Amino acid sequence: MENKNKISRRSFLKNSAFVGALGTMGVGNAALISSCSDKKGESALIPLKEPGTYYVPDLVDIAADGRALKAGIIGCGGRGSGAAFNFLNAANGVTITALGDTFSDRLEDLASQLKSKKNIDIPADKKFTGLDAYKNVIDSDVDVVIVCTPPNFRPIIFQYAIEKGKHAFLEKPICVDSVGYRTIMVTAKQAAAKGLSVVTGTQRHHQRSYVESYKQIMNGLIGEITGGTVYWNGGMLWCNERQSKWSDCEWMIRDWVNWKWLSGDHIVEQHVHNLDVFTWFSGLKPVSAVGFGSRQRRLTGDQFDNFSIDFEMENGVHLHSMCRQISGCANNVSEFIQGAKGSWNSQTMEIKDLKGNVLWKYDYEAEKGNFKQTDPYTLEHVNWINHIRSGKVIDQASETAVSNMAAIMGRESAYTGQKITWDEMTASSLDLYPKDIDIEKKMNFEGYGNNVEFKLPEYISIPGKPQGNQKR
Repeated sequence: MENKNKISRRSFLKNSAFVGALGTMGVGNAALISSCSDKKGESALIPLKEPGTYYVPDLVDIAADGRALKAGIIGCGGRGSGAAFNFLNAANGVTITALGDTFSDRLEDLASQLKSKKNIDIPADKKFTGLDAYKNVIDSDVDVVIVCTPPNFRPIIFQYAIEKGKHAFLEKPICVDSVGYRTIMVTAKQAAAKGLSVVTGTQRHHQRSYVESYKQIMNGLIGEITGGTVYWNGGMLWCNERQSKWSDCEWMIRDWVNWKWLSGDHIVEQHVHNLDVFTWFSGLKPVSAVGFGSRQRRLTGDQFDNFSIDFEMENGVHLHSMCRQISGCANNVSEFIQGAKGSWNSQTMEIKDLKGNVLWKYDYEAEKGNFKQTDPYTLEHVNWINHIRSGKVIDQASETAVSNMAAIMGRESAYTGQKITWDEMTASSLDLYPKDIDIEKKMNFEGYGNNVEFKLPEYISIPGKPQGNQKR
């Protein structure tokens, strides 16, 4: 692959328009024990990046006042409803004027909540349903769009929103395949060129404990990063049993979290958070992935229940990724990063030296004393609105696409049993979007096995066989 197709997170951060902006937050007590100083003859800390050369968000309680903003919500399910209220709680002078969803019941549920909790009445002519509802919302005189549809729809909605000049909030993940990845990357460049701000739903970037940890690691407190392990081991998520009145398409979209063409599988849909922490902190992208997974307990859909992936990063450092959605097992949702001089653990928000001594610990009590707003889901929108109102463009889509592609690489390696490289995956023709999609009709899943009518659990991915779904 030509160099022009390679995306370097390190160079992205270095060249970002926001480099050096906004400085230190001053939340945690970053006291270091004497072993980090020159008192014992040891060298001073060597920063991984000099202060001012990396982006740190200004995580204030509420966005600064400014121009009024009208938002459209695209995808009115649980996350869309949550994001709607996160947006409304993030600033004064913002409102929601349009709603769009594939199904009217979900749309009306959010409309009812907006009326009862915020006294916002969405008129009938600003409620749009169907697979093309996003176009109606974007064309309805809104200033910003909040995209919380099933993940596979997000790249095309993002593309249309930027074409129409709208600032965008994209819930994660922002793509599920290679075609979606490339769409995101191109559209993000177009957004920046138009002066449009894009924030994604990787809320750890707006969680003060993570941001303060990142600053300490950039200051050199653990030394050069030498490896890490990231986890999302939790229970089974929800599923919807098919109702007789539902078509193939309606059932899958209502049960989207269990179908890889819609969600990308849980390594993409959920575990991307943990992968993103490592790519963010290290400034590295993966060059290859080798892994495995299996389906053991899932009740619907075509996804795996678990993944274990070994990622080799650009500088030869290895990251181990582990995720599972099986109830009744040991749970762990966290990140661990090892450095040459120490380690960081998100479970305790501590940095320790190589002897296990605590060098730094995030001060949650100080955060509570200094701030009223501690919800990272709301702080995402605070930061987004501040960038829109200040005219300082932010592009989180390009950054999130790196961790998103890492998750896709891991998934494809587990599905096939093969080593998957960054260059192969970013250039791949992999496209999980159905050839034909219609709420009322049978669907053509060309990529799922010779245009057969897709049925489960008959067809699943089997490692060691040709890529694609195989009959069990």
